[in-house]
Amino acid sequence: MDTRRPFRTLALVLGTAGLLVSGCSGGDSSGATSSADAGSASPSAVPAALKSYYAQHISWRDCGASGFQCATMKAPLDYAKPDGGEIELAVSRKKATGPGKRIGSLLVNPGGPGGSAIGYLQGYAGIGYPAQVRARYDMVAIDPRGVARSEPVTCLTGPQMDAYTQVDQTPDDDAEATKLSDAFEKFASGCEKRSGEVLPHVSTVETARDMDMLRALLGDERLNYVGASYGTFLGATYAGLFPGRTGRLVLDGAMDPSLSSVEMNRAQTAGFETAFQSFAKDCVKQTECPLGSTSASDAADRLKKLFADLDADPVPTGESRELGESLATTGVIAAMYDESAWPQLREALAGAESGDGAGLLALADSYYEREPSGKYTNLMFANAAVNCLDLPPAFTGPEAVEKALPSFEKASPVFGRGFAWAALNCAHWPVPATGTAHRIEAKGAAPIVVVGTTRDPATPYAWAESLAGQLSSGTLLTYQGDGHTAYGRGSDCVDTAINTYLLEGTPPASGKKCR
Repeated sequence: MDTRRPFRTLALVLGTAGLLVSGCSGGDSSGATSSADAGSASPSAVPAALKSYYAQHISWRDCGASGFQCATMKAPLDYAKPDGGEIELAVSRKKATGPGKRIGSLLVNPGGPGGSAIGYLQGYAGIGYPAQVRARYDMVAIDPRGVARSEPVTCLTGPQMDAYTQVDQTPDDDAEATKLSDAFEKFASGCEKRSGEVLPHVSTVETARDMDMLRALLGDERLNYVGASYGTFLGATYAGLFPGRTGRLVLDGAMDPSLSSVEMNRAQTAGFETAFQSFAKDCVKQTECPLGSTSASDAADRLKKLFADLDADPVPTGESRELGESLATTGVIAAMYDESAWPQLREALAGAESGDGAGLLALADSYYEREPSGKYTNLMFANAAVNCLDLPPAFTGPEAVEKALPSFEKASPVFGRGFAWAALNCAHWPVPATGTAHRIEAKGAAPIVVVGTTRDPATPYAWAESLAGQLSSGTLLTYQGDGHTAYGRGSDCVDTAINTYLLEGTPPASGKKCR
């Protein structure tokens, strides 16, 4: 069983990731800050209790990846009690290559919560971002607290995760609903047992404060940043906390911080339905579509039947794990993030229909970041830890899910039931949520570019419209297409607009549309 993770980015193809939601929020709802937080990087703008952290020295070293340096920085475990212990955070950078005058540092975050920003930097952004951007910025990443190299949250062993991901996520009776709820409870207790000290301190607000500290240690007066998917919420949270320190922010595949967890999960359900309809319309035009050749509606019915068949009778995969409905659903969802995965999905579906589940299992494993050895990265653990802290749970028990099922199934006849039950994952969380749904205005911030893709499955286009409208200096850039996020995905129009903004500070005209 997965906690559903629609915040995946281009990093899916490159070895890092994004995730889903049980809510992501926190921070200042108005965008205002205290006088201690407003303004520039001057020492007087830093609260006295944090001055030693803002004055620490970062010692850079080679870290095995050609051209990259690594370091660690310390931050308070609890910003409310700066003297109550520390957390060590991993940082990496690749210095500006030239030619041209260096602009400053450009922080990147691939989404999640739970995606390794350092993995994304070293695997893609630091070598794959446009050359003119890398020429004039030091490319920088910090793994958020609780993620990857920064004191990662851990919850379950590999074999335990294998069992967890196979729990029936569309229970047919009370016994199966209880089993699913128990699986969520076991996951939560595992997090508390293995990561209890850090678990209350991995919120998005705390990570945004860590980013401000890094900004100062890098010597930048303002934060320049590209965040994808969940990374847009992190960037918007930063702007709300520190509008006077906000530089050039690109928020690609935007989230809407004003939504409750239930609203967010239901909207994502509809987003994946939109993406599936796009896939299905393409599939039925192909010579050999495993979901038929008539219509998208027929394809949806065929897929629902396949899921039902796998629920009743899982198929072999060539290894000890069989492919049941839960893993099959996750495999299909994984391919919705990028239309380049559609051919692979067609082949995997054909295999499952003929009794071979290996293809869909491989897609599901990529989604969960399961290695061939059976070990998982901490992506899913950090995802739940941050999400369950950022917003109150969508549902507190199976009865609440049952009441919400009709609205979720209306949003997606194919995925609605599974998404509704997945939103139960924070019901047993051992740490109370510290965030609430809220608007972010970031009054006084420099222009911020918000990017939305019209058929984005994970972060629906309406979210980008909403965030751009909330931000006092937000401007909306629209990509009319498929997939999750838009920068670097093949649209010259999108890339040119963002590159111009990053290099010259000039945002695109609000409402600009690209293909």
